[in-house]
Amino acid sequence: MVHSTAADFVPASHSLATLARAVEGCRGCGLYADADQAVFGSGSRSAAMMLVGEQPGDQEDRAGRPFVGPAGRVLDDALHAAQIDREPLYVTNAVKHFKFTRDDRGKRRIHQTPSRTEVVACRPWLIAELTSVQPEVLVLMGATAAKSLLGNDFRLTRHRGEVLHVPSGLLDSDPDVVVTVHPSSILRGPADQRDEAFGGLVADLRFAADVAAKSTQP
Repeated sequence: MVHSTAADFVPASHSLATLARAVEGCRGCGLYADADQAVFGSGSRSAAMMLVGEQPGDQEDRAGRPFVGPAGRVLDDALHAAQIDREPLYVTNAVKHFKFTRDDRGKRRIHQTPSRTEVVACRPWLIAELTSVQPEVLVLMGATAAKSLLGNDFRLTRHRGEVLHVPSGLLDSDPDVVVTVHPSSILRGPADQRDEAFGGLVADLRFAADVAAKSTQP
């Protein structure tokens, strides 16, 4: 039976390990039926900075870990350029199952953007992660991640380089929020604009790191 939200499947626990085990049984939307597995977040429970993307891709779905495919390599390169160590971060996605269609031959799985209904249905998992990690800074990468917490009318391009906040009542904490593009958008964009787009991602990550550093100062 498919439910209309993941809330029925999220345990009342702040343990990331418990949450990660529970997400495998989630039937909060229909995406579980075709994906290989749910992909929960990974990283430090005490992370000062949490990065949120859209959904797992093909390689993430197979591996069971977030940001290990081509977009993950772009993210790793951008973090390196911004002089940010990935190890202390917590990295996850707004949607935990891979949504895709198949090519004409039925072999290659092609990414599809999750619907608003699917994003909202999966949001209890993201809120549980935020409640467990309690990051100082939340970096929302791409429109799907940004809209998952900031509302469907949010326009990412208007608010890059700003410190934002999640609307009241959604979380029991109030992290500083920074928005940026999803790393995969750099791969999909025109080749002659990739260096500029990559530089923008690096600049946004540096900005987020600076905000986190100020938040953790005594």
